[in-house]
Amino acid sequence: MQIPEQLRYAPNHEWARLDDDGNVTVGITDFAQDALGDIVFVDLPAAGRQVAAGESFAEVESTKSVSDVYAPLSGVITAVNSVLSDTPELMNQDPYREGWLVVIEPSDPSQLSGLMDAAAYTEFTDGLEL
Repeated sequence: MQIPEQLRYAPNHEWARLDDDGNVTVGITDFAQDALGDIVFVDLPAAGRQVAAGESFAEVESTKSVSDVYAPLSGVITAVNSVLSDTPELMNQDPYREGWLVVIEPSDPSQLSGLMDAAAYTEFTDGLEL
């Protein structure tokens, strides 16, 4: 399982990356995509939507189940990975690069520091059932 060092992690298995422009790119972790199985559909929000930390903003449907995706921090969604509409399997193949979900302009960037670092997320996922 991949857990990149430079990312932050939420308890619901979302990752967050602070970009050079101050925005935050969000996706689901390798652990999450593996637990879901083959992803067949993604329901993404529209750009411009305001989200609060912990709020469901998207749905991911796999051959096993449908799961909500939660915002790891509050802000405005400024970009959506529309490529996932036609190729949702990118979330399985490359969850940390091509399989990203949205970009959020954070209303409180300090919320990132409240998320787990890679070591804490590794410990968090140890022993969890897939």
